[in-house]
Amino acid sequence: MNALAQSDRSTSHAALIKEVTGKLAAQHKQIGAPFAQALLGRAADSELSSRPSDDWAALASHLLGFMRERRPGQARVLVHKPGGEGHSAENLFTAISILTDDMPFLVDSVTMAVRAENLDIHTLLHPVLSVRRDAGGNLLGLGEDGIAESLMYLEIDRLADASEVMRLQTAIESALADVRAAVSDWGAMRERMLEIAAQLPQHPGADAASIGEAQEFLRWVAADNFTLLGYREYEVVTEGGDEVLRAIAHSGLGILRERERSHASRSLKSLVTGDLPLAGAQRSVILTKTNARATVHRAGYMDYIGVLRFDAQGKPVMEQRFLGLFTSSAYTARPQDIPLVRRRVSAILDRSGLRRDSHLGKVLRHILETLPRDELFQASPDELEATAMGVLGLAERARPRLFLRADRYGRFYSCLIYVPRERFSAGVRERLEHMLRDALSGDRIDSQVLVDESPLARLYAVVRPRTGAQVQVDVATLEQSVAALSRNWHDDLREVLIRHHGEEKGLRLANRFGRLLPVEYIEDVGAELAADDVQHLAGLRGADDAAISLYRVGGSGALRFKVIHFGAPVSLSDVLPMLENLGVRISAEHLLELEMHGTPVTIHDFDLAEPAGLAFPVASVAVPFAEAFAAIWRGQAENDGFNRLVLGACMEWRQVAVLRGYCKYLLQVGLPYSQPYMEEVIGRYPLIAGLLVELFMARFDPRREQLDATAQARFKAELETLVDAELRVRNPALIDDLIKSMALPRAEQVACIEQALKAALDDVQSLDDDRILRLFLKNHQFP
Repeated sequence: MNALAQSDRSTSHAALIKEVTGKLAAQHKQIGAPFAQALLGRAADSELSSRPSDDWAALASHLLGFMRERRPGQARVLVHKPGGEGHSAENLFTAISILTDDMPFLVDSVTMAVRAENLDIHTLLHPVLSVRRDAGGNLLGLGEDGIAESLMYLEIDRLADASEVMRLQTAIESALADVRAAVSDWGAMRERMLEIAAQLPQHPGADAASIGEAQEFLRWVAADNFTLLGYREYEVVTEGGDEVLRAIAHSGLGILRERERSHASRSLKSLVTGDLPLAGAQRSVILTKTNARATVHRAGYMDYIGVLRFDAQGKPVMEQRFLGLFTSSAYTARPQDIPLVRRRVSAILDRSGLRRDSHLGKVLRHILETLPRDELFQASPDELEATAMGVLGLAERARPRLFLRADRYGRFYSCLIYVPRERFSAGVRERLEHMLRDALSGDRIDSQVLVDESPLARLYAVVRPRTGAQVQVDVATLEQSVAALSRNWHDDLREVLIRHHGEEKGLRLANRFGRLLPVEYIEDVGAELAADDVQHLAGLRGADDAAISLYRVGGSGALRFKVIHFGAPVSLSDVLPMLENLGVRISAEHLLELEMHGTPVTIHDFDLAEPAGLAFPVASVAVPFAEAFAAIWRGQAENDGFNRLVLGACMEWRQVAVLRGYCKYLLQVGLPYSQPYMEEVIGRYPLIAGLLVELFMARFDPRREQLDATAQARFKAELETLVDAELRVRNPALIDDLIKSMALPRAEQVACIEQALKAALDDVQSLDDDRILRLFLKNHQFP
């Protein structure tokens, strides 16, 4: 099958190339076929099918015209509209055509220049052609006996402003000039590095072991472990009573050959060598990062290797500086195989006192092997040891930690942050980086993340402060911020459970139930509500048990209803009538299925529309509402419109059953009204409904005369909610008389409630409503 697909692909490519060749202008026919093959032969099928053959022909014709003339050593760059004459596409993009001698790093460097302007690349073609030209640089043909030239064609986000076009073209030309300088001088820079390595033993006062290690390091660097971009020599001189570092004329190579950023002498106090070591130390070789970002090969700040020379008194007199980028092989090599670094690693292992074949000894070696290579190169031995031993301490108890290192030359802060892996996320990374930027007055921050089989995730961030910023670093405060920002939902849940249930029970609940809750639940539910759900989960006992709650969501105040039960989900068509008869409507359902110790558990979380005329706070009706739903769920209560009184009059489901019983009796004796109509009537007058129930309780509940202050306060709150202003004006003592009556014998309570009912009935306007309600009042004598 793969062979057939490859055959079809080759056929379609060949057909397109033949079609494009046939459409090229007459002056291009001799070289049209090989050029079209080079241009389109490696393009992806999706790329080729994205435009018609006429457009490919127009583009090929444009590029052949663009190639017509170029002198050796010249880079041609043109930022223009896409394609060429006859191109049919809308002008959605800006095109870039580039022609130069073939060299390494061209594509990387050009795309870096484009992306540095925050532009996306939509098309990239890069044929390398063998080109024959005459002495004037005019195109003669294509063939194996020609000189390799690199042709690039890119389509990028559209640039509408001429100044943007000019800025991009200048950036690309500058990048290509840097590529040419670095590539052409690469051999000379490598030879210079090897010469310097050979000359190190001649330095006055040199320690043989340290110098030998420095030699090995320079030779290791030269063995394709460092992309050399620039070299220059500097001498230490005195100017105006100040020691300065002055560039030595004509010593530059690569990107430092023609355009040294500043030819003026600079004080040692503002440069790397302002803190130069004495002769014979390992720091005769300086490793750090520059303040300049690379324009060649790979984005990032350039690496800086400085080799110091000393006089007979051990005073630094010269620096030989290499700029470039450590290669991928340098970043993946074992620390034990890197000169200079291996001595530091060996010394830390020795000073740790751990046997190298012991468990902790192996863990420490693994920590050192996986530390960012820039830290191994740049940190001092003491800094490196402090970091490695600190990370080793996390092996016994995973927790958030920050290891901060200030670059000794004041250019940046290196931050290693370790966070328990289950807490780490893109959001945590963003918050941590924002905190570091603020705390360290960061102008720019570069970061990398390592998440592997270790219980800790690692964020490595390099923060460069703004120029002139006075940074005051308090590592302890920063580490507290790291701990706070890396807290996750489970930490918050554990804290809430401990606050509600005490440490022992709270931790037990968190450990038992916290990990059962899936990601979609965690993203939607806050820790406070989740703590209630955990308590409900822990309280489930039998197969028919359910935890039910009516609540408002913090912040938004949205009304929700939740049912947690064992077993499979309940059909929405079964739940909907129950809730509608309780006076609420479902607007959305959030269904969550999980498994608790092998038993399926379902959480139904319903968004409810706000009930019209809800007079009571949700906290007051939540318990009776949940109990009523549970009773209906289990078949203990009927599912009808009388249940609206649970919310409307703050009734319990058994109290609702009293009024339902009155209704059933009236239907039996022939009252000419249907039950739904009587449900509507009693629902329109929640005060009367509530007083009817109170009347029933006063007559038949023997505990009525021993009601405590809490019950009386609850009854008063309900009356103050249900008694309207007009009735209060007509009967200003109504509420107080009812409350006072609760301490009287039940017969006197009955008389007081009957009087209040008659006063409330005076407000009923409909004759039918009045008749039904008075019959309900009469029925209290015949329960």
